[in-house]
Amino acid sequence: MNKKIFLPLFIILCFIQISAQSNFNQKNQSEYNMDNINDITVLDMSKSEIKLSDYNGKVLLIVNVASECGYTKQYEGLQKIFDKYNQKGFEILAFPCNDFGGQEPGTNEQIQNFCSVNFGVMFKLFDKIKVLGEDKSPLYERLINNPDTEQGDIRWNFEKFLISKEGKIVERFRSAVTPTSDELVSAIENELGL
Repeated sequence: MNKKIFLPLFIILCFIQISAQSNFNQKNQSEYNMDNINDITVLDMSKSEIKLSDYNGKVLLIVNVASECGYTKQYEGLQKIFDKYNQKGFEILAFPCNDFGGQEPGTNEQIQNFCSVNFGVMFKLFDKIKVLGEDKSPLYERLINNPDTEQGDIRWNFEKFLISKEGKIVERFRSAVTPTSDELVSAIENELGL
C-alpha cells in the first residue's frame, strides 16, 4: 500500500477508535450515575451543602416526609429502625416536602421542632424540597428514574428508597409500607449484611 495513503488512513482509524471509546465511557458513566446518588449534593436544614458521597459505607433510607399527613405517624417507626440499626451503619435521610395537599407548610425550624417534640426524631432532616414537577430536586429526579427500581413519580408522602453502602439505589417502597414492616426491615438487614 502506498505510504501516502496509509498514514492518513491510519490516523483516521485511530481517531474513530478514540472517539468510539470516548462515547462508550460517557455512556457507562451516565448509566452509573442513573442508579447511584454519590454525585449529588443536597442542603441540610441550616442550608449547608451535604455531599451524599459522604455517606459511603452506610446503608441509607431516603424518605419524603410531611408533618400533617395521614402517614406522619410513620416518624415513630422510622425512629425505631434508626435506633435499632444506626450503630450497625444505617442512616435515615428525611426530606420534608409540601407537594401533596400542602401537608408540610412549616419552616425548617418548625418542622425540626415538630419532629423532635412529637416523635423524638434523631435522624437527619434536610431542607424542604420539591419531589414533583419540572423543579423537582436532582436527588428525586434520580431516585424516580433509576433503572433498578420501579420508575415514576412519587405518589404521596413517606415513600422510601433504600440505598446501598456504595450509593446505589436498590429498592423503592411506597408510602403504605411501614418502616417496621418485615419487607422493609428485611431489605435493610440484607444491605447491612445482618
